[in-house]
Amino acid sequence: MAQAKYNSIEEYIDTIPEDRIEPFLKLKKTIEEHIPEGFEEALQYNMPAYNVPLSTYPEGYHCDASQPLPFISIANQKNFIALYHFGMYADKELYDWFVAEYPNHAKYKLDMGKSCIRFKKMTDIPYDLVGELVQKMSLEKWVSTYEKNLKG
Repeated sequence: MAQAKYNSIEEYIDTIPEDRIEPFLKLKKTIEEHIPEGFEEALQYNMPAYNVPLSTYPEGYHCDASQPLPFISIANQKNFIALYHFGMYADKELYDWFVAEYPNHAKYKLDMGKSCIRFKKMTDIPYDLVGELVQKMSLEKWVSTYEKNLKG
C-alpha cells in the first residue's frame, strides 16, 4: 500500500485518526512553544517538521542538499505517534539526559530508537519533558553538532 503524499501540514493533520488528534496537536504545540528561535516549521519528508531553513544553512541536509537540515519531526504512525529528534541522534549527552529523565515523567517504559521516540500510550506522553528536550539545543548548537558529526 502506497503512503499518501501530503501538500501541507493541515492536510497531514486532517488524516490523523480521531483518537490521536488531540495528543498529536498537543505534542505539536509543545514543540512550537519551546523550540529555539530560527527553526522553521514545514512539511518535510511528508510529515510536520522543524528544520534549519536553507536561508540560514544553505548547505542543506547531506542526504539531499536541496532539503533544509532537519531537526525535529512528528508523525502519526500505524501503532504510535513518533517524535524524531535528530539532535539526540547526534549528541550522546542529550540522548543520555533524555533516557535518564524519561522514567521521572512517564508511567510506561521508554520505546525509542536512536532519534525516534515512539508514544504508544496516548495518555502517557510526557509533554513537559518533550518541551525541555526541544529547548535544550539552539539552532546554532544543532548546526555545529551536525557539522562535527558529518565531518567526523
